[in-house]
Amino acid sequence: MGFSEKQEALVKDSWEIMKNDIPTLSLYFFTQVLEIAPSARGLFSFLKDTDEIPENNPKLKSHAIKVFKMTCEAAIQLREKGEVVVSGSTLKYLGSVHLQKGIVGPHFEVVKEAVLRTVEKGVGEKWSEEMKGAWAEAYDQLAAAIQDEMKKEAAEINP
Repeated sequence: MGFSEKQEALVKDSWEIMKNDIPTLSLYFFTQVLEIAPSARGLFSFLKDTDEIPENNPKLKSHAIKVFKMTCEAAIQLREKGEVVVSGSTLKYLGSVHLQKGIVGPHFEVVKEAVLRTVEKGVGEKWSEEMKGAWAEAYDQLAAAIQDEMKKEAAEINP
């Protein structure tokens, strides 16, 4: 079974709610990443040299917005095309950056858990198991596309 119309609607509707509180939710998102995996701090240039999560850091907000927006776009694409299609140059860039940073499968799981916790906080009483499933599927498909690109990039570097 593909990504349903209802799943797509759940992701889009919850993203619309969350967009109104991006500064708070982006901070919460990174707090969750570091709560789940404290060692991840070194993977983010804007968190490397501090023990604090800088509340007004534009890079932090920008990165969080990109993660949520791309996951939301992945949901729409899953519904429309049956797969996640990120523009070639964007996907190549994401694959390259994640490969250079040494990102591996478990890192994607940490971010997934942080995304789900953030969506739950962001939508409050609208949160449901169905919504969780929709965001999880959209995120998994996006992560798989990035990981496939990382494999291609690694094969080019070490043929």
